[in-house]
Amino acid sequence: MSVSESNGIVPESPCESDSPILELKGISKQFGSNQVLDNVDLTIKPGEAVALIGPSGTGKSTILRIIAGLLAADQGDIFVAGQQRQGLIEDAKDPVNIGMVFQQAALFDSLTVQENVGFSLYQNSNLSDSEIGQLTREALEMVGLPNICDRYPAELSGGMRKRVSFARAVITNPRESQDKPTVLLYDEPTAGLDPIASTVIEDLIRNIHGNRGCSTYVIVTHQDSTIRRTADRVVMLHKGTIQWMGPVDQIDHTPNPYMRQFFSAAIEGPIGITN
Repeated sequence: MSVSESNGIVPESPCESDSPILELKGISKQFGSNQVLDNVDLTIKPGEAVALIGPSGTGKSTILRIIAGLLAADQGDIFVAGQQRQGLIEDAKDPVNIGMVFQQAALFDSLTVQENVGFSLYQNSNLSDSEIGQLTREALEMVGLPNICDRYPAELSGGMRKRVSFARAVITNPRESQDKPTVLLYDEPTAGLDPIASTVIEDLIRNIHGNRGCSTYVIVTHQDSTIRRTADRVVMLHKGTIQWMGPVDQIDHTPNPYMRQFFSAAIEGPIGITN
């Protein structure tokens, strides 16, 4: 699900292009009478770490699924590395690899950790079982979980399951093209974790992508510490539209009323009270 390298992990070679790796133009999405996204424009450059924030139900996870090619927009266009996507990811491959880490880890309970991490390789490659085993061990070591290949998800803590899902997202087939940058999408990666486990995950996200050039990621989160510790740029969504975007070091200084209410947790303000 990510960029190929000799060891099957995200490569560390820098990306030389400053052209956008992702472009959303006029993206709209409606579910029944609920307008979830309304004419959203968003550009992300290689190497950026972008946090999508805002109250629940405002379209953040929907944007992730549209970027991942798992959900089609009703209107608008999406460009991946300059190439317009036609249909969903199952219809045609993108010019770069996009992986997604789901909020609930989305592991198969009946499969071992090794089978979960190497699932895409078992299903879609000609690699031998021993080769996939080696790649999964390397991916698990990278996320700080050596020697757990034979365990099952039920035997792991919530934080460990999150890290296993990270390993699954970064593993790749080393026989495939090695010149594609990676985009990883994180949907609430620290949701439901205690502060210490959250810090472990936040550090891991930065470690996976640190000094890796083209390794771009977009993270949906509500947690203040996750926003500040993992993001370079913040995009605030409310009622399907972007209300503010800027560098993370400006979130305490902007006069934007949406940002001020969100970070102060004030009841009164333009966001209102959501259930």
